[in-house]
Amino acid sequence: MKIYNKAWVLDSRPKDFFEKENVRMIELKIPEVAKGEFLVKNIWLSFDPTQLNWMKRDTYADKIEIGEVVRSFSVGQIVESKNDQFKVGDFVSGLFGWQEYAISNGSFVNHVRPIEFANPPWYSLSLFGITGMSAYFGVKDIGKVRKGDTFLVSSAAGSVGSVAGQIAKIIGAKVVGIAGGEKKCKWVVEEAGFDHCIDYQKEDVYERISELFPEGIDVYFDNVGGEILDIVISKIRQNGRIVMCGAISGYGTTNFYPLRNYANLISKRARMEGFIVSDFIARFGEAYKDLYIWLKENRLKQREEITFGLENAPEVFKKLFTGANFGKQLLKIADI
Repeated sequence: MKIYNKAWVLDSRPKDFFEKENVRMIELKIPEVAKGEFLVKNIWLSFDPTQLNWMKRDTYADKIEIGEVVRSFSVGQIVESKNDQFKVGDFVSGLFGWQEYAISNGSFVNHVRPIEFANPPWYSLSLFGITGMSAYFGVKDIGKVRKGDTFLVSSAAGSVGSVAGQIAKIIGAKVVGIAGGEKKCKWVVEEAGFDHCIDYQKEDVYERISELFPEGIDVYFDNVGGEILDIVISKIRQNGRIVMCGAISGYGTTNFYPLRNYANLISKRARMEGFIVSDFIARFGEAYKDLYIWLKENRLKQREEITFGLENAPEVFKKLFTGANFGKQLLKIADI
C-alpha cells in the first residue's frame, strides 16, 4: 500500500481568474483508515466553473481554506475499507479533490450505479453526474420546456449546455446554441442535433438572435451571463423563462456587465430563476432513468476531453475560463 499521497492545495485566493500560482502540490502521509471509513484511489477528476467560486469565497458551499486540498468531484475505487456499506473494489463518486487518495466516511459519496457500467465510469462525472443533472432539471423544472417552444442555450458546446440543448430537442423545442468557433458550432449542429448554432466569435449575436427568433425566445438556458444575457432579455417572449445555471463571463471579475433590458421582464411577464443542482437530489433517480434511456437510444451525445496526469490539474482547470474547453473536462490520474 502506498504511504504518501500527492495533492494540490490552495495556496492563495484567486483575485480574478485562476492562476497556477494559486495552488501548490504537496505530499501528505496517508492516515490510517479508522472504523467506519474507507480509502479511495482517485482515478478521474471533474472540472467545473463553480470551483473558482469555492476558491474565492463562501457561496452555497463553504470556501476552500488556504492549505486545504482543492475540492472537486471525482470517481475512484475503494482500496481499503472499514465501512460495511463500501467494499474494496467498489467504484464511488464524491468530493475527493485534486489528490491521489482520499479518506471518507461515506458522507455525500455515491456508488457508481449499475446502469452506468454499460458506459465509461467517468460518466458519473458527466452525463450521470452534476453535468447531466443540471441540464435535466434546468430544462424540465426551471425552464419548463414544452413541445413547440423556442430554446436558446449559451456555452452550447460545453458539458452542461450541450446536454441541455439535446434534452430540449428531445422534448420537441426548436433549439439554437451559442458557441465559440467553427469547430464547436459544427459539432453542436451535426453531432448534438441542434437546429442552428451562433458563432459568437465571428457573428453578431444580436443580429443572429433576431434572425433565428423573429417572434422571440421562450426559454433561455444561461451559462455565461453578461452581454448575451442582456440581449436575450430584450428578445424574451411573453411568459418566457430564463434558466440561470452559470455566469462564467463574470467569474473572473468584480466589474459585472450592467443589465440594461431587465425592465422587459416586467412587460413580458417573464421569469428569471437560478438553481443549484443539489436542490433536486431526491429526484436524481428520475433523471438517471431518462438520461440512460436517451443515451441508449442514441438520442444524446456526450463529449469529453480527457487529459492525463495529476500534475496537469491547474492547466485543465484554466481551460474552462479561456474558451479552450470543448465538452466535459476530465483528468485521468491513475489506472484501474
